Amino acid sequence: MRLITALPLLAGLMLSTNLMAADTAAKTPSPAQAAQQKRMTDCNQQASSKTLKGADRSTFMSTCLKSEGSAAAGKALTPQQQKMKTCNADAKAKSLKGDERKTFMSSCLKKSA
Repeated sequence: MRLITALPLLAGLMLSTNLMAADTAAKTPSPAQAAQQKRMTDCNQQASSKTLKGADRSTFMSTCLKSEGSAAAGKALTPQQQKMKTCNADAKAKSLKGDERKTFMSSCLKKSA
């Protein structure tokens, strides 16, 4: 009687072990994840070299990770983005609002097209 009960339990245990092993197989990180891991590693090494601890370390890590991210985000603007930026600045300088701004932006963006 114990054998009849033990066999299904043993089979279930073996099956679940196989499923867990397949799930934890090495997965390659995406490029964004790899970049984040690299930033974390670099900032961690810098914090360790400065022997920071506690709140000082947390503040440093936060600042370090943010500055690394903004450096990547500071890529060159596309021509369309540059045009939008210029037209926006012109509209702001002229203090345009509402329909006037909308009309100005439309004509400004079409000029250089």
